[in-house]
Amino acid sequence: MHRVAISSTGLYIPPDVITNEELVAAFNVFAEQENAANADAIAAGTRQAVPPSSVEFIEKASGIKRRYVMEKSGVLDPKRMYPRLRARPDSEISLMAEIGVAAARDALARAGKEPADIDGVICAAANMQRAYPAMAVEIQTALGINGFGFDMNVACSSATFAIEMAVNAVKTGSARAVLVVDPEITSPHLAWKDRDCHFIFGDVCTAILIERLETAPAGAFEILGTRLLTTFSNSIRNNAGYMSRSEDRNPQDRDQLFYQEGRKVFKEVCPMAAEHISKHLAEHGFAPADVRRYWLHQANLSMNQFIGRKLLGRDPTSDDAPVILDEFANTASAGSIIAFHRHHDDIKSGEVGVICSFGAGYSIGSAVVRRT
Repeated sequence: MHRVAISSTGLYIPPDVITNEELVAAFNVFAEQENAANADAIAAGTRQAVPPSSVEFIEKASGIKRRYVMEKSGVLDPKRMYPRLRARPDSEISLMAEIGVAAARDALARAGKEPADIDGVICAAANMQRAYPAMAVEIQTALGINGFGFDMNVACSSATFAIEMAVNAVKTGSARAVLVVDPEITSPHLAWKDRDCHFIFGDVCTAILIERLETAPAGAFEILGTRLLTTFSNSIRNNAGYMSRSEDRNPQDRDQLFYQEGRKVFKEVCPMAAEHISKHLAEHGFAPADVRRYWLHQANLSMNQFIGRKLLGRDPTSDDAPVILDEFANTASAGSIIAFHRHHDDIKSGEVGVICSFGAGYSIGSAVVRRT
């Protein structure tokens, strides 16, 4: 069995930024238009008025201040409120593959590696652009990697679950190195017209290079262990799929986009995540206080603060558990990887950290790592 390490990470940031101020202005115009068009039904009590949003509401509810998106004009058009993405012919690289290649190349360059050094690509994301051919195979081919590629989806835990798949491939010798690529284009599946969630998501792509420790560059992070957990819940869901057409579903139906019971998710997932991390650390002989840094899923500031308090017995600092969701918003499975990417340079040799994500399923994935 080989020892395994994270050699590097890569990041692709989309071209457009939407601030809370821009988002609220567009949403409130939409709300006014909807309420005016349905004034009689609202007055009769047969329809609820659309309440306005505010910057204060968004930041208090989530800690989010802005988000990156692939295209903003459609999102900010009160008569549309979803991105305008160009349909690409089959002969052109897909949008998810394009940003996946960009993030992967960043990771390869940071580790001083070439495509010839890689044997596999796992494309792990909460929302896939298509069912087949696999996005991973398209990314693999565009990079010039000889080997294998496959897609996987465990919602916001996709990246950490894929890390375990990559670790196992490298550990057992079936691959020398594997790229985990997380192209999270969340803006098309977000219900931008729903006040309770119109601010949540942003687009991004991350990549993680996992290889044998013996060939990893100095300063890599050895993966001491991974741990996965799932338990079924309907509290976070998206019912869109290829069977919707056969069910004569309207693509505009609310459940064809992301929806959740936010308060229920908070109460159920946060204790589960804290317990999961504690048990994972104990398996390796560590206590939560032994951990130099926690790179947590970036869904909601209050969730991360709750988990930090459960683990540490005090309020976590930005040094304990860095926050990037104020800039990126919730980027599904990529969030914890962005936090690691942006906030690992100061970790010293021998110090231990935890990468953890959690989301729909419910699903929780974690990796305990140590700086070499």
